[in-house]
Amino acid sequence: MADIHQRLADLGTAVPEILLPKPGVDLEKWAVIACDQFTQNRAYWEDAAAYVGDAPSTLSMIFPEVYLPEDGREERIRRIHAAMDRKLREGFFAPPRRACVYVERATPFHPCRRGLVLAVDLEQYDWKAESRLLIRSTEGTLPERLPPRIAIRRGASLEIPHILLLINDEEDRLLSGLSGRARRKSPAYDTPLMMQSGHIKGWLLEEEEDWAFLAQGLEALAQQGQGQEQLLQFQPQAPDTRPFLYAVGDGNHSLATAKAVWENYKREHREPDLMNHPARWALVEVENIYDPGLGFEPIHRVIFGVSPAEILQALSALPDFSKRAIGSRAELSRLIAEKGAAKNRLGLITGTECTLLESNAPGLATDSLQPLLDTLILDQKAQASEGSVSIDYIHGEEELFSLTRASTQAVGLLLPPIEKRGLFETVSRSGPLPRKSFSMGEAEEKRFYLECRRLFATGT
Repeated sequence: MADIHQRLADLGTAVPEILLPKPGVDLEKWAVIACDQFTQNRAYWEDAAAYVGDAPSTLSMIFPEVYLPEDGREERIRRIHAAMDRKLREGFFAPPRRACVYVERATPFHPCRRGLVLAVDLEQYDWKAESRLLIRSTEGTLPERLPPRIAIRRGASLEIPHILLLINDEEDRLLSGLSGRARRKSPAYDTPLMMQSGHIKGWLLEEEEDWAFLAQGLEALAQQGQGQEQLLQFQPQAPDTRPFLYAVGDGNHSLATAKAVWENYKREHREPDLMNHPARWALVEVENIYDPGLGFEPIHRVIFGVSPAEILQALSALPDFSKRAIGSRAELSRLIAEKGAAKNRLGLITGTECTLLESNAPGLATDSLQPLLDTLILDQKAQASEGSVSIDYIHGEEELFSLTRASTQAVGLLLPPIEKRGLFETVSRSGPLPRKSFSMGEAEEKRFYLECRRLFATGT
């Protein structure tokens, strides 16, 4: 037993103690989508609250980011912590089970996506671009986005995961093997998901043989990652050449928050068993980047308080930049998604007008787009009143189209599809991509909060 856990620990991995609601809880109301979705759609969260009503729900224990700009942030966080403490105090959860959870998720877009809920070691993760650890960010992380998340996690008695990590398992050995093992028993949960978001099942993997299979599979993937890194010769070269095993596919800022809270806790405490504190670990779901049920989607941009002409002027700095009017949003969407186009394409949307933008900018669209937008926003803020200029990141074309139809102040930028093949190699060679470069699926496919884990003692 100890040998298996040490093997997993060497891979930045642990088998967590999982908390699930006792039988009889309506899991369709309990499970709620990740808090960083629908950030411009208050109606979604109001509908979710109306659907939940007074039923037990993770909605009482998260901070939907659509509400972050509002006053009363500290009071909302206090209520979140109190709700967690109350669930523990009232015996809401079944006894903890030391297990990984094999998950199968059906979405409106894919019939099945497989994953594995486990814990990862924050000592083996750093979001900085030069990181050479086992767990690495795929996108740039903004430190200024962390404080509200840190305030929520710091002192929280429970952790509820929405972070999705990726493994590079082209032969699909690990999760397919765990699937066969998991299905020997009945699922621990089996529930539809609210707001027409599909269905989810989860099986507990509690046997030593299952954990040994997991350790063996991760060791093989780590060895594969080591070989790739030696070939790619990351620059600047760091002396630490440990393999790259996990890529943060979703929840980059949430995992960075967990890291920050753990580092702060280490600085502030000196207990003898410090390195075994639960805050050292983060609960995540691991998915295979090659899973056919996992789509990679672009993250679109919507800019408020800047005119279309100003945006076009900023983007004209792209090499060989050109633009032309398009008759409809459907046609613009078709052109943006067209494979084999000679140039890099973007779509600009405002009101009823659609414009196709083309350039010879290399790499992903975000490589050249994001720095130009950052500069534009900073310049506009320097000239305008506080809060009048902003940018948001939108999952899904329909959400972008809806926002730009509803507001004459919103200018949308439609981004092209993302290829998932080669992501690990790109991050190994060049470090994280620009922030918000891709999304793992559409908004409705994001992870729902369901499993819990003890984090800090209540009242701390």
